[in-house]
Amino acid sequence: QVELVESGGGLVQAGGSLRLSCSSSRGIISINPMAWYRQAPGKQRVGVASILTDGATKYADFVKGRFTISRDNAKNTVYLQMNSLKPEDTAIYYCNTDHGDYLPWGQGTQVTVSS
Repeated sequence: QVELVESGGGLVQAGGSLRLSCSSSRGIISINPMAWYRQAPGKQRVGVASILTDGATKYADFVKGRFTISRDNAKNTVYLQMNSLKPEDTAIYYCNTDHGDYLPWGQGTQVTVSS
């Protein structure tokens, strides 16, 4: 079974940065359009950023200019560089495919931004 593993979260002050990573036990990431999602307490999971296999990217308005998604197909890994973090960015961050045929969700990685 394919397993997605997210890492890199933590506690950071407002204005700080974090870099999240998502890897898989198989080459599934390298052949799929991928995305980062987040779920804040009491809220639904929402898309944050996506990246196609050719590297084309899209961002939710609330992270544009602050977050950067990238991928390394050779390492079967997708990244999310998060700069200028705000308290409202506090959430559990997940990666998964961007085409709706989701893989089993991983545990996610907790990002907490203090004011």
